[in-house]
Formats: sequence, C-alpha cells, structure tokens
Amino acid sequence: MDWESPEVIWFVTGLILILLEFAIPGLITVFFGIGAWIVALICLIIPLELNFQLLIFIIVSILSLMFLRKWFRDLIAQHSGPVAGENFDNDEFIGEEVVVVEKITPKKHGRVEFRGSTWKAESDHTIAVGKMVRITGKKNITLIVEIL
Repeated sequence: MDWESPEVIWFVTGLILILLEFAIPGLITVFFGIGAWIVALICLIIPLELNFQLLIFIIVSILSLMFLRKWFRDLIAQHSGPVAGENFDNDEFIGEEVVVVEKITPKKHGRVEFRGSTWKAESDHTIAVGKMVRITGKKNITLIVEIL
C-alpha cells in the first residue's frame, strides 16, 4: 500500500474528521469525513487531478451536510433521549413540590431546589427562602411556581 496515494490520504483525512466529531460535537465534521471517504472511493476507481478531488470533496460534503444532518440528528435523538436545547415534557414537572432556596419576587427570579439541583424560578408573588412551593409550569429552564 502506498501511503502517499490520494485514496489513502483522503481515507485517513475522512477518518480524522469523523473521529473529530466526538471532540467537537455539532454533527458537522462527520459530513466532511463522509465527503473525504467518497473522494477516496472515487480515486480508488478513477485517477483524478487534485482540483477535481477538491471539487468533489466540497460538493459531496456540503450536499451531505444539507440533506443528511437532520436525518442523522433525528436518528441520534431517538436513541439518546432529549437533545440539548429541546424542551422536556412540562407535565413531568407540574405538581411537584419544591423548596425555595433564593427569594423569589415578581420582578426578580429566585431559585428552588428540585431533583438534587437548583433551578431558576419565577412567581407572581414574593416567596421567602425555605417556603414550599408547587411547580405550575416551565419556560425553558425557568420553573414557574406558586405558594402552597
């Protein structure tokens, strides 16, 4: 095997890009790795000049990024639970009783302890530290609470 042949160089480049996806999450570099592997496969069959190799790499990488990223992301989300940034099911929070650990006022968020960590909380009423409250809703990572 010739380590300087284009197909080997493109294959190794693709492997590095795909492995880099584990260090830089975002589901982007993997598609450039796929583009490099496609170029390696084509170079294995047909000898191409560097300009054509780069053109194929860019086109395949961008097209796979545009058309396969959503499908890959959905596939991964099915097997790993909620994706960062997605809203959790609000029903799992509603009705839970929690304790206030930082004073809540209508104009300023406070904090409550819930499931072993503290969460930002808001209410239409002033609630002192140590009071028990009930979760009535959730906006992103802020819990909406009411006095028991």
